[in-house]
Amino acid sequence: MALLEVENLSIGYRTKKGYLNAVEGISFAVEAGRSLGFVGESGCGKTTLGMALMRLLPENGSVRQGRILFDGEDLLEKSDQEMRDIRWKQMSMIFQAAMNALNPVRRVDDQIAEAILTHEPSVGKESAMKRVEELFQLVGIPKERMRDYPHQYSGGMKQRAIIAMALACQPKLIIADESTTALDVIVQDQILKEIKALQEQFHISIIFISHDIAIVAEVCDDIGIMYAGQLVEYGAKEEVFFAPRHPYTQALLASYPTLSGERQDLRPIPGETPNLIEPPSGCRFRGRCSASGESCKAETPEWFAVKPNHKVLCYQCGKC
Repeated sequence: MALLEVENLSIGYRTKKGYLNAVEGISFAVEAGRSLGFVGESGCGKTTLGMALMRLLPENGSVRQGRILFDGEDLLEKSDQEMRDIRWKQMSMIFQAAMNALNPVRRVDDQIAEAILTHEPSVGKESAMKRVEELFQLVGIPKERMRDYPHQYSGGMKQRAIIAMALACQPKLIIADESTTALDVIVQDQILKEIKALQEQFHISIIFISHDIAIVAEVCDDIGIMYAGQLVEYGAKEEVFFAPRHPYTQALLASYPTLSGERQDLRPIPGETPNLIEPPSGCRFRGRCSASGESCKAETPEWFAVKPNHKVLCYQCGKC
């Protein structure tokens, strides 16, 4: 049984203009010790999905349908207290907005130690602080800066502190939402390698949420491509990136620079993403797709299995 199974999950937000369908009908699974990366344009629903898995949607957000099975139990049926017991100990999140994720009036080491002591009260304050020191060393923050307040950290240091907090209780699953955005490429590479090493050492599952294809390609076993709130291609990294079948995946890869292979001009994706308050009928990518036809407008696309572990949400692929 997979560690995490998401079944037909749909999420939306109440807005002044109407109900916004942020995520619609998404299903996927994450095995223990494996990593899954979600890639897509801004606004496609990646962060909403991550927040829903942690049960941290804002007040105007709600899950309309579906199930989130973690270790066989539906997280959507858990009480608030049960979810507080699960967060950080069983599953944790590296938040995108590191600037706002730390309490500005508490020292950073106290905040990380609090997560450890809350879930492991038998550890003791001294042992918890020792673990915090080890975590700081892991993410590249000098131990002399442990007692600083968040405002004394740079943006990159705050991001690394959030990564340390997510790793503090050695959870089974980590959701990393743009976890290295504020870091320079050298520190970014170091932290990604350390996260991968910890994943292998402790058999942690990781969900990476990113707009950076290179990061996802480096660290993930499986890939999910998202567009306009839907999962449009899903499979093993080698199949999705090296033999993409969905027109959006192909366009996304063509718009990204590469250091290997023949030199080619980057091709931007024409048009704009659809309005998710009133999503278009049929395929949501049809307005930007050169291969679309009348059937793409009239019929809702269904999953087409390219290979047993590679599927595409595309009407045209099913006809090939």
